[in-house]
Formats: sequence, C-alpha cells, structure tokens
Amino acid sequence: MVEMTVRRRRTAALSLVGAAGALAVAELVGSWSSRSGGLLVVAQVFHHPMLFGALALTALAAAALIGVRSLAVRTLSVTAALLVTLLAVPVFLFGSSEHQMTMNEAAPNRSDRHLVVVEGAALIDPLWWVYIDEGSGLTKRRWEVGYFNGDASSNALVEASWMEPDRIRLVTGEGEDSQMHLVDLSPESGRPLRTLSMG
Repeated sequence: MVEMTVRRRRTAALSLVGAAGALAVAELVGSWSSRSGGLLVVAQVFHHPMLFGALALTALAAAALIGVRSLAVRTLSVTAALLVTLLAVPVFLFGSSEHQMTMNEAAPNRSDRHLVVVEGAALIDPLWWVYIDEGSGLTKRRWEVGYFNGDASSNALVEASWMEPDRIRLVTGEGEDSQMHLVDLSPESGRPLRTLSMG
C-alpha cells in the first residue's frame, strides 16, 4: 500500500512537471508567432508570458509539494514560488496597459488584407502600433508597420489610411509638425517594405 502511494505521488509530480514544460513550450511558440509576419491566431492564443509563467510556477510548486518528502525543500519551493508571484504582480500592473484596436480597415479590392491600428499608453504617453493583417482564418499573418510614441506631439499618429492595395499612408504630428509617411507593401505577402519607429 505504501509502495502504491509513493508511486502515485511520483506520477502526479512528474505530470505536473510535464504540464509546466508544456506551458513553457506553448509560450515559446506564442512568442515566436508574435514576431512580424507570425501567425496571428497562434500569437493571440499562446503569447501570454505572465499567465503561462504563473501557471508553470504553480505547477512546479505543486510538484515539489507532492513529489518531495523533505520538509525543507517543500518549504523553500513554496516560499520561492510565493516571492516570485508577489514580485511579478507590480511588474504586471505597471508593465501592462489596455491595448485597444481602433482601426481595422480592408484594403481597396482586397478583403484578405487589413490595416490595423492598436492604441495603448505607457503611463501618460499615448502609443500606437500599426499592422497589416494578411490572409484569413488560421493562416492570417500580422506584419508590423510602425510604432509611434506620442510623448512628443510630432510623433503622434494622426491618420492611417489606404492609398491603394499595396500602399498605406501614415500621418504624424499636427500643424507645422505634420509629416506624411508612405509605406509600400509586398503585393504577394503584404509585408511592409519598410517600417517606422517614432518616439
């Protein structure tokens, strides 16, 4: 009977370690897909480092509680997990902001290509990210076009629009600071031929 209990505890602990490993692999896949040109659906589902990290850490702490008999090792494992979690909370609260999609417009005569603008903030500075989404369904890819930090009014994104199916126009600043940026896209893939970073 004792032999069976030890075996079950070991199996449960190894299962929890395997779950933590699977979460780490899922986050790596999501992180890889969140790069420019990556699969959008995969990035949206698997690229959540804080959530997956917390779940993996919880699984490892539970594995230590179940699989290790030494009270000192169990106490240290749980204490370390709690400390990391407590330190991660302020990073999560100050490092994450609400990002909101404010534009999602199809290209002229191309329903598979969209100009997307996402707005957010870094404490008090407004931020904008501009993307091209190419394709549909599970094969939709997201290409980064530009990043704009509105800490200076000349860097603020004022307008994003289509000129033609393979060219977009971005306007930054207002009045005398206004600048127009034209970005050409690859006709086949929608990949921008240049990217912008302002601010």
